[in-house]
Amino acid sequence: MKMALWARQVSRWCCWLKRAHGAEFPQRLRSRSNTTRTYHAFCPLALPPSRNDFLLWKLQTYRPLSVGSCSQPASSKDGSLASPDSNLSSQVNQKQEKAETLSDLNAKILYEDWDDIPPSSALEEISEEEAMRIIAEPLLPLKSSTLRDYVDHSETLAKLVHLGVDLSQVEKHQKAGQLLLTLDFEKDIRKILLFLKDVGVEDNQLGSFLTKNPYILGEDLEALETRVAYLKSKKFGKAEIAQMVSRAPYLLLFSVERLDNRLGFFKNELGLSVRKTKDLVIRLPRLLTGKLEPVKENIQVCQIELGFQRNEIQHIVFKTPKILTASKKRLRQTFDYLHNVMGIPHDILTQFPQVFNSKLLRIKERHLFLMFLGRAQYDPAQPSYISLDQLVSLPDEVFCTEIAKASIQDFEKFLKTL
Repeated sequence: MKMALWARQVSRWCCWLKRAHGAEFPQRLRSRSNTTRTYHAFCPLALPPSRNDFLLWKLQTYRPLSVGSCSQPASSKDGSLASPDSNLSSQVNQKQEKAETLSDLNAKILYEDWDDIPPSSALEEISEEEAMRIIAEPLLPLKSSTLRDYVDHSETLAKLVHLGVDLSQVEKHQKAGQLLLTLDFEKDIRKILLFLKDVGVEDNQLGSFLTKNPYILGEDLEALETRVAYLKSKKFGKAEIAQMVSRAPYLLLFSVERLDNRLGFFKNELGLSVRKTKDLVIRLPRLLTGKLEPVKENIQVCQIELGFQRNEIQHIVFKTPKILTASKKRLRQTFDYLHNVMGIPHDILTQFPQVFNSKLLRIKERHLFLMFLGRAQYDPAQPSYISLDQLVSLPDEVFCTEIAKASIQDFEKFLKTL
């Protein structure tokens, strides 16, 4: 390897000599053909201030002497014969003087050309000290159970983290991590982000949105635009679409056919008008993305087990859409306490369906406190009537002072007796 570097350096020195001597250099090279052997000498010209303490050498070629023959020396101007040694010494002195005048130029050429030297080969031997200074990049894991191991190697993942995407949550979605590793941020993801912003998803919501639905990054942009166009054709406004997409991140993964079938299901199953159906899914857009079987079961529970009429169910669902996705067990328990223990008839429950969204424990505690005070009156035709909305929606302090006509300390003491 060292011999190869020296050979390359000698080649560069020859180029420097050619620049320094101009037209004389080719003539001197041709003079070699007239002799059978040429003697060379190397003399140091200068010691550069850097470049690993290299000595700059200049090749000087003496007058060639033919081996095996004695040519007659030339005569001097005064007719005497000049000594071969003196001629040789004179020539050497002239060449050295010329070399000294050009030393600065050669050194400058050396520094200019040195920067053009290509980088060392990967096979070149290096010292132990240089090897210790090399910082190796961490290897990309061939297999990992977490996306965190790939963040430093993936520009896409790094930018998604910067947007606020929680990769630890994304990993919980089936094959979502594999999808993100195959996507290019500039080519695949940027256009989806611009589309979501155009739909109405706010910048500070993008991270949360993509954490919940990373699959949208792999969707075809034209298909997404077609689904938004369908919603617009159904008279959903831009602000309403933005609200629905933000609150139900999976909405735009549904094809136009599936969206149309979902809207038709709620319209026909509940007997709602087009306007009321639209208002229903705007208030609870996950009705369009969730499973339909639990919705059907809750409608049957309300009608068959709880005894509500069809028109009452329509009113309850329209005012409190969450009843369609609530736990059937919770619906039964809440209705049983309200209707069978507190004596609230169906028509009153239909007027205040939000009571089904309240915790049963809260209803029990307040009802028992009112019973203790003798103020549990839920019939609107009777004096001191207390509506179900007042019973469950007011804060404890307001409930005690305005409804129960007692202090919060009295209420807390009563709760300790239960």
